[in-house]
Amino acid sequence: MAVFPATEQAGTASGAGFELITDTAAHTGRFFRLYALEASVISAATVQNGSGNTFAAVPLPAGGSIDGVFTSVTLTSGKVVAYKV
Repeated sequence: MAVFPATEQAGTASGAGFELITDTAAHTGRFFRLYALEASVISAATVQNGSGNTFAAVPLPAGGSIDGVFTSVTLTSGKVVAYKV
């Protein structure tokens, strides 16, 4: 059973729900937070209005999160909850 931080237990900030990502397929939508249920590696992600280096091969420790506006997320490994905008 997954245990979420108290802020996630009552639902997302936007109330739009979430998508559980446990495979290596590309998942598209609009997500504001990526939360790792276990140690994970994000192989690729598209970030709206992002700048800088390519968002690829990013490790995310269990319990870690990354905020932004993601429109596509692909994992190499792990389990991530993608909270919808």
